[in-house]
Amino acid sequence: MRAEPFSREPREAAQPGLVRRRVRQLVGRDVIEREDGIAEEAAVALVYNEQPHAVMMATPLDLEDFGLGFSLSEGIVDRADELLDVRVVRLEQGLQLSMRIPPERQQRLRDRPRALEGRSGCGVCGTRHIDDVLRAPRPALAGIVVDAVALRRALDEMRTRQSINAETGAVHAAAWASPDGAVQLLREDVGRHNALDKLIGALARAGTPAAQGFVVLTSRASYEMVLKSASAGVSLIVAISAPTSLAVDLADEAGITLVGFARNDRCTVYTRPARVRAPAVGAVSVSTENAG
Repeated sequence: MRAEPFSREPREAAQPGLVRRRVRQLVGRDVIEREDGIAEEAAVALVYNEQPHAVMMATPLDLEDFGLGFSLSEGIVDRADELLDVRVVRLEQGLQLSMRIPPERQQRLRDRPRALEGRSGCGVCGTRHIDDVLRAPRPALAGIVVDAVALRRALDEMRTRQSINAETGAVHAAAWASPDGAVQLLREDVGRHNALDKLIGALARAGTPAAQGFVVLTSRASYEMVLKSASAGVSLIVAISAPTSLAVDLADEAGITLVGFARNDRCTVYTRPARVRAPAVGAVSVSTENAG
């Protein structure tokens, strides 16, 4: 069968968050021309009370959740009802989230301006002062206790529900699961911080107390990911990759249980291990091997 001519022109989006275009694939000596799914990325300007604050590179999906989650996790507002309005405006070269907040919250933006755009892989880009980045976390409540098997269930369910990543292999996900490991909410984005902000916003919009479940991340657990989770009241964070040293310190300070390298039947608990119950059969051993 004759292949269609190779084209650089994008095709219509097959579903929100991804586009399709013709690609040329080389497999050994074979040349295959086909359609491929590519994660959508766009510049999203965050504007509060008509004042520009930041431009983030993000997947243009669930943007109302993103606006609310970003506002909460960055401490711009304290409660969901303080985001009085959010509108998505399409611009010639991107999108704009036009948000309205009370005047007293606008002062926080003046005290903590951002100077640069936020790349899809950067959660604190453009923050001018160290104190604004290394701010004190919100202490976690008593939180939940879960069985290790619940972590495995959440990981499995999250994988099957990542529809954009299944097509593109290019996006992160943040999910919220109930104590038994059932995934209740999931958001995807090219930026791991954006995916978490979208999840935080979705939880707040639904009125779901984040402390009644746990967060699962498809990325490493960096400092700002823990800080954002703490702002939402999360007490248990599960990441498929490693944490950073600052993330571990922050999680311990905030009273959060931080789990890394959560893959298949294996995970490493770095802080507050009492919240994760080990399987009934098996003994605790001491080893000098690397945790990963």
